[in-house]
Amino acid sequence: MAKYYIQLFSPHGLIRYHNPEIGRDKDTGGQVKYVLELLEALSAHPDVRKVDLFTRRVADKRVSSSYNEEIEIVNDKARIVRMICGGGSYRAKEQLWEYLDEFVDKTIRFLEMEDDLPDVVHGHYADGGYLAKEMSRFFGAVLLSTGHSLGHNKQHILLEQGMSAEKINEKFSMVRRIAEEESMLETADLIIASTQHEINAQYKWYNNRFKARFEIIPPGVNDALFYPFYRLDMPSHKMTMEQEQALYRINAEIERFLFNPEKPLILSIGRADKRKNFETIIDAFGTDKELQSMANLAIFAGVRKDITLMPPDEQEILTGLLLLMDKYDLYGKMALPKKNDPTLEVPEIYRIAARRKGVFVNATPGENFGLTIIESAACGLPVVASPTGGPKEILEQADNGLLVDVEDPKAIADALKKTIANQDLWEKYSGNGILAANKKYSWTAHADKYMDLVNGLHETKHKLEKDGFGEKAFGRRLSKAEVFFISDLDGTLVDGEDVTGLTDLKQWVDKHNRQVVFGIATGRNRHLAAAALEQYDLPTPDILICSAGTEIFYTRNFVADSGWQSHIDYQWKRSILEKLMKKFGKLSLQEANAQWPHKLSYYVTKDFNEDDLANIYKAMDDARLKATLLLTENRYLDLLPIRASKGNAVKYLSYKWKMPMDGFITAGNSGNDIDMLKGKARGIIVSNYSAELEPLRKSKGIYFAKQPLSKGVLEGLVAYEKQRKM
Repeated sequence: MAKYYIQLFSPHGLIRYHNPEIGRDKDTGGQVKYVLELLEALSAHPDVRKVDLFTRRVADKRVSSSYNEEIEIVNDKARIVRMICGGGSYRAKEQLWEYLDEFVDKTIRFLEMEDDLPDVVHGHYADGGYLAKEMSRFFGAVLLSTGHSLGHNKQHILLEQGMSAEKINEKFSMVRRIAEEESMLETADLIIASTQHEINAQYKWYNNRFKARFEIIPPGVNDALFYPFYRLDMPSHKMTMEQEQALYRINAEIERFLFNPEKPLILSIGRADKRKNFETIIDAFGTDKELQSMANLAIFAGVRKDITLMPPDEQEILTGLLLLMDKYDLYGKMALPKKNDPTLEVPEIYRIAARRKGVFVNATPGENFGLTIIESAACGLPVVASPTGGPKEILEQADNGLLVDVEDPKAIADALKKTIANQDLWEKYSGNGILAANKKYSWTAHADKYMDLVNGLHETKHKLEKDGFGEKAFGRRLSKAEVFFISDLDGTLVDGEDVTGLTDLKQWVDKHNRQVVFGIATGRNRHLAAAALEQYDLPTPDILICSAGTEIFYTRNFVADSGWQSHIDYQWKRSILEKLMKKFGKLSLQEANAQWPHKLSYYVTKDFNEDDLANIYKAMDDARLKATLLLTENRYLDLLPIRASKGNAVKYLSYKWKMPMDGFITAGNSGNDIDMLKGKARGIIVSNYSAELEPLRKSKGIYFAKQPLSKGVLEGLVAYEKQRKM
C-alpha cells in the first residue's frame, strides 16, 4: 500500500507541467526540467501515495496566466502547487529570500486545508532547501536536498571574473545563500548528488561537508520522449499528430538557415548562459573550413523573441553569437533558431541530428552532470564533451563519444571531424549511448533508488521518535489541536513566590493535552522565560510568545518561528530609532540583556508624562519612523515594531495554524495583555488585575475570575469548558 506523501520545493523559475518553457531565462533551465521529471517519476512509484511540487505563484502580464493557477494536476498522484509570496511579479531567485517565510506560512495553511501532512520534503537549490528545512522542522518529515548549483562555486567564478565580494553579495544574496547551503549539509537526512564530481568539486568549499550524508542518484531521461532516431522507420512505431507537427516545425526552423541541410548536423542546446560556452563551439566550426565542408552547425541557445527585451547578460551572449556567425561568414552553414518546445521539439532536434549522422557538443567545462548528454545518447546521437565533471563520468560509463578540452576550438573541431568521418565509430557511439540511457540513466531507476533510501530514513526517524530521541514534530500537534490556550506569565500564572493554584492548573493542562495547545505570552526574553520554566515548574509549553510579542518560539527548546520575525520586520528601523531617542533626556537605555533585535527598551524618569510620550510620537512621525510604544508602570518604555504585540502574535498563530480566533483562550492581568484579551478570542482576567483592564468588563467574550493567579485562570478555563466541551 502506498504510504508516502512527498513534497518537492522549487520556488523560483516559471514551472508548469503542460508546455514548460525550459530555457526561457536563467532561472528556467535544467533544474526546472529535473524537478518536473522527478515529480512524474515519483508519482509512478508504488510506495508513493501523493507527490506535490511547490513553487511560486506568479500573476504578471509578462508571463502566461497559467503560472497564476494555484494547482495544476499532473496525474492522479502528482500536482504542482503554487504559493503566493512577495507579490505577483515574476522575480529572479536572488530576490526571493526575504519572502520565503511567507511561502512557508502559506504552505502550512494549505496543508491545514488539505488535512494532510508530508512524510518526506525535498528542497531544490538553496531557496527550496530552506523551505524544505522549515517544513521538516515543523512536521518531522524526512529532509532531502539537491543543490543543483552551489553558491561557493558561483562566487569563485565571479571573483575570478573580477567582481568584488560586496557586489556579488549585493546582486546574488550570496552570504545568505551559502549560509543556507551550509545549514542543509548539517541538517538534511540526505544530500542527493548526480555525480561524484559534484560532491568532490562543488561541495569542497563547505565547512559542513563532512557532516553530510551524500548519495549519488543520477537523473534520467523520459524514454517516452527521448527514444532512438531509427524508431521512426519501424513499422510498429506511431507518431502522434503533435509529434508530427513538432518534427515538421523544427525541420523547417533549422533548414531555413542552411544551404545544404542534408549534411551532418553538429548540435548544441542550452540556455543563454556564459557557462554553456557556445562561443568556443562557433570558433571551432568557424576556423575549420574542412569541418564546414563536412557538416552544418545548429545552436539552440534558449528561447527568445526580441533580444533587445531580454536581460542584459542574455542580450550580451546572444549578440555575441550572432556577431561570431557574422565574423566567420557562417550564413547558410549555421542555424541559430529562436525557440524550442522542450517536451515535443527538443527530442526531435536530437533525432534530426542523429538521422543526419551528426554529433552533439556539450562545451560546458566542469559541469555537475550534463543532462543534455543523456538526452542525446537516448536518441542515438554521439557526443563530444569535457574531460572533467559529470560529462567525464557519463562518457566513461556509456562510451558514447569523445572527451576533449572544450576550451580549445581545435580540439573540438578535430573530435567532431573524427566522429563524423568514421561511420563505424559513429555507429558504435550511437548504439552505446542508446543502451546506457536505457539501463543506467532512466527515471524509473532513479525513483527506485530514491524510494529505497526514503524507506530506510523514514524507519530510522520513526524508531528514534519512538525511543524518545530527537525533536518532536510539534507542527503535527499544532495542526490537530482543537483549542490554543495562551496565558500571560508574571502576575497571571505566578507573582514572585506566589504560585497559588499552579499545581491544579498543570493537572488541567495535562488532562487536556490531546486537544489543547498550551502557550505562554510574556514580556520576558527567551533566557528569562527559560529560567521561569525551571523556577516555577510550569506546564510544558507548546508555544512561547516572548519579549512583549516580538518573538514566537515552539516547545521548551525555543524553536524560533522565522515567519513571525520576517512579518514584524516590516518598517522596523531599530538603529535609526535608537539614534532619535537620544534627543529625549528623560529616557535612559536599559541594560544589554533587556534589548532584543525587535525590542528597544528604556527607563523613564519619575516626571515622565503624557506630553513627553506625545513628543516622542511626533518626533517619530516627523522622521517617518514607525513603532509601537509601550509604557509600563510609568517606569519602562519599550519600542516595538508596529506589527509586534502579544495580540498580533496570537492573530499570527491563528493565521498560520488555521485556528479560528474563537478557538483561542487567552489569560492576563495587565494593560500589556489588552490586545491579547479583547477581540474574538475568549479572554480570562484574573482577580488581581490592574485598573486599566476594568473597561473590558463591557466585553462579552471576557471572563472576570473571582480568584487570583493560576486559580483564576483555571476558574475561567472550567467556565469555558462548560460552554464548549473540550
